[in-house]
Amino acid sequence: MNRTEKQKMLAGELYRPDAELAADHTAAEQWMARYNASGAAQASELHALLAVRFRRVGKDAVIRPPFFCDYGTNISLGDGVFLNFNCVILDVVEVTIGDRTQIGPAVQIYTADHPRDAATRRSGLEFGRPIRIGSDVWIGGGAIILPGVTIGDGALIGAGSVVTRDVAPGATVAGNPARPRAA
Repeated sequence: MNRTEKQKMLAGELYRPDAELAADHTAAEQWMARYNASGAAQASELHALLAVRFRRVGKDAVIRPPFFCDYGTNISLGDGVFLNFNCVILDVVEVTIGDRTQIGPAVQIYTADHPRDAATRRSGLEFGRPIRIGSDVWIGGGAIILPGVTIGDGALIGAGSVVTRDVAPGATVAGNPARPRAA
């Protein structure tokens, strides 16, 4: 079965960016230019713009511009989600953010990954691992969430943390790499 590079990407398999993916990325860049230029727009206008590009946008979900992503089409936001200014989501595969989750400014969420073997990397292959963020999570400003991480409901991620592993529901983690802390 011959699958497209996009199908491989979405399945989390090794893929090589091609013309179809370049066109999808260009469409996302054009959308971001519109979204980020809308700074003072009403919340309903911003919500409508998000709905044009994202897989799912829950009721009252808000992203303050500027915002940056690879495609947008792999992002699902629950009800009442809030992302502050300057957030980045590299969404080569699915990113799911649960209801009422609050994300501080300059948070970076990366599903994009690369082979660990130099020869494979040199060939231009890459892959992605999905990120799942539960409901009622708080992620402090400047945190980085790495590929494949799941953050459980009610967790708290300290500002500036680098989250390299799954975070249990209700846990508080902080640091680089992020480690459990007393609440």
